[in-house]
This record gives sequence, structure tokens and C-alpha cells, in this order.
Amino acid sequence: MKLRQWQAECIDLALTRYQRGYNHFLALATPGAGKTMMASELSDQLLKRKLVDLVICFSPSSIVAKDFSESLHLRTQERFDGLIGAKGRSLTYQSLQYLDVNFWQLFKRYRVFVIFDEIHHCAGSNIDNANAWGEQIILNIKDKAKFSLALTGTPWRSDSAPIVLSNYMHPSNKISCDYVYGLTEAITDDVCRVPQIIAIDNNNISVTDDEETKTFNSFKCLLAQSVIPYQDIIENEKVMDYIITSAQKKLNKIRAVNSDAAGLIVASSVEHARQIATLMTNNFNEEPVVVTYRENEPTGIIQKFRHSKSKWIISVGMISEGTNIPRLQVCCHLTNIKTEMHFRQILGRILRITDAKNQEAILYMPAEPKLLEYAYRVKHDVPFEADVVKFEKMNSSDNDNVEDKELSVVNFDKKKLVRPSVEMGFGSLDSFIDVIEQPDFFEANEVVEEHFLTSSYEKVVNIYGRFQQESIALGLSELR
Repeated sequence: MKLRQWQAECIDLALTRYQRGYNHFLALATPGAGKTMMASELSDQLLKRKLVDLVICFSPSSIVAKDFSESLHLRTQERFDGLIGAKGRSLTYQSLQYLDVNFWQLFKRYRVFVIFDEIHHCAGSNIDNANAWGEQIILNIKDKAKFSLALTGTPWRSDSAPIVLSNYMHPSNKISCDYVYGLTEAITDDVCRVPQIIAIDNNNISVTDDEETKTFNSFKCLLAQSVIPYQDIIENEKVMDYIITSAQKKLNKIRAVNSDAAGLIVASSVEHARQIATLMTNNFNEEPVVVTYRENEPTGIIQKFRHSKSKWIISVGMISEGTNIPRLQVCCHLTNIKTEMHFRQILGRILRITDAKNQEAILYMPAEPKLLEYAYRVKHDVPFEADVVKFEKMNSSDNDNVEDKELSVVNFDKKKLVRPSVEMGFGSLDSFIDVIEQPDFFEANEVVEEHFLTSSYEKVVNIYGRFQQESIALGLSELR
């Protein structure tokens, strides 16, 4: 297997540090750079040099855990199913809380190499400030694994908590990585595509309530006055129709060259995903694949889509970090999660270089201020002058037809927009779960907005998860 230059460099450095007595290595590589392959090659070398006996990998979702297991098998020609004769196991972080004493005894009896994929999910510099996953790592792995490798493409957390097993520099408080391979290097090396981010705006917005009609000339102005929540923008039928129509046209052009190119739409809730699917069926005669945490076999749906020629997939919390579908080239950001980590991870789904002739990567999103801030930071990572961020007005038209202008008006009727009670309080449990369970398998640090839910999120998921393990797809069936 021919390694990319950064992968070979990272492996050599990790082996050198391990041999010098360090037992932990943190590698930062931009989403889509090939962290799984690098970690698999490092595992193979450690096994062949007889420096470790077993390899155990933890990932944020069952689809990524399965990918890691397959990658480890292909590289080492060993099994990683946890059965007799296997060289290890690939598990989800969710499983950490359910592993029994027999599992943890492996660390006393064998020299274990542990891989932590997307380590930023696990927080804590000590037991007192750790989240549930970080606590298990500190208690059972930190001083017991022979070696460990932490991988991340976004080395920060939305709650600013310290990432487990990590060191931070003073006084900047920036994380200290043992190896860094950013988007700049990945684009230079033709490892990742150059992204293009299209920000959709509108200068003809009206909001109607019982007393008056207010007008706004941009989504920024609309949101600045807190007249309408962002959720209503991404659920507005005209906004959805315009963004998806633009993405559909672009994907059709790409598929004229790359016949299996595909598009991803990231929705905010299961109901939102169904709304988008209906819109696509009615307007474009498309039958998109829909994958959410409510499906019986979401991993199987993603795997089938990965190897098919289906055109569109709509996801709610299932396709973000680590999910490898290289044929994705167009993405619509229609989720209400507005953290930079989530934005970068979604963008990373369309950046993997393939052998196809066309290597465009386009993300469409509303021109929301936070998202624009993240987009411009991505632009700064591109190592040459390029139109990474572009604006597109919904009311742009080739003519001055009055009918076209009317179609471009985005109206929000506050009399009809009745938000769920969760906006002000907990409301019903169903509404609460729909709002907070957005990230990949309910990662506990990316919430819709920064309000009281931030501090209570993990507690609620942990409590609810005990009673609804299978229905919310914690990915633990492999442990039974």
C-alpha cells in the first residue's frame, strides 16, 4: 500500500516517540486527508514489530467503527471482530460506558494499542471536568494502554472543555499536537479538493404579525433583530427550494462528467428531512435516500448509498465526521447546528480527492453570520487565490419580470410560525429529543443554540439512553 507523504511522516514520528518512552500521540489531519489509513498502517507496523499484542479502536459512530475495522483488516490481514483469534476490536465511544471488567482486564494481560478517532468527542483533563466518555478513558485506558493514538480533524470543542489526553500550550491555551496536516497542505498535495462555498441571501424578506409587516434586506439583518429564529429560515419552503435547486443544477453538471457523483443534504430534524424529501420528489422527480437515527439500520443505508449511483442522500446526524463517501461532491447545509466543528466536518464530506475527472466540491448554505465567519476561515486555509466564498441572491434574475420578483420574496408569517415549547422550556420529551439530537449519534457538545440546553445535554442523553438504547441507535448491538 502506497502511503501519502504526510501519512508516512506521521507514522515515522509516532514510532519514534513511542520508542523514546512516550505512550500517547495526537495527530491533527484535516477531514478527508486519510487518517484511517494512516492509523491502520501504524497498527500494522506495531503488530509486526511485536511492540503490541492487540489493537482497539474507538470511533464516534457505528459506520465509522465498521470502516475502521475493515481498514485494519485489509492492512494487517487480521480480524478485528473481538472474537477468539482476533487481534482486536473496533467499537463506538458509546460502548465505553457498557464495557465490563472482563474487557478492561485485557489492558492488564496484554500490550494494547488504542486508537481514538475524532478524540474531541471525549473531554476531561481529570475526573472532575470529564464527560462520560472522557471519564472512562481516564479511568481505564490512560495509564494502562501500551500506546495510544488520538486522531482529530477539528481539535476543539463547542463547550471549550479540554480534550482528553491532550496538552495545552500556555498562555495561548491552544492544543499541542504531535503532528499537524491542515487543509492548506492537503490542497497543495492534491489530497483534498478546493472547496467552494455558496452563501445564499435574500434582499426581499418580510415578516408579518398581527400588527404590522416588517421588511429586511438580508438574513443577517433578520437574525440580528431576533425577529425570526434560524430554524424558520432553513425550514422556509422558498429558501429550501432555491438552495436545493441550485445544488441540483450543479450536481447535474458534475454528473455529466462523473456519472456517480452524489449530493448530501444535512437537515435539522427527522421531520425536516421528510419535508426536504417531499420537496425534491415534487419539484425534481428525485427520490433521495433518507438516513436518520430513527432508521432500523442506518449503517446499512449509508453503506448501500456509498457503493450505489444514487444521486442524493438526506441526513440527520448520521453523515458528518469520519463517514467516508468519496463520491459526494455537493452539499446543502440546512442544519440548525452552527458550530465551526460541525461546519468543518460537514464540509469535509465533499473534500476527498478521487480518480474522477471532475474534482469540484461545492457547499450551499444560507448567508448566516456565524456560518460565513467559518467559511472565510476556510478560505484562509486555501493556499492560493480562489473564489472560495461566493454570494448568491435569491432574487437574482435574468430579467425584470414582476412574477420572478414575486417568487423571490421570502415571507415569514409569525401568526403561523408556532415554535415547539422547547424554545422556552423542556416541553414534551419528543420535542426535546428532536431539537437536541442532531450530531452524529448525539455527540454531546453541539447544540442548536447556546442556551440552558448546553449544560444539561449530556445528562439528558445519558438518562434517556438507558431506556432507549436501541431506538436511538447507540450502536451497541455488536456487544451483545
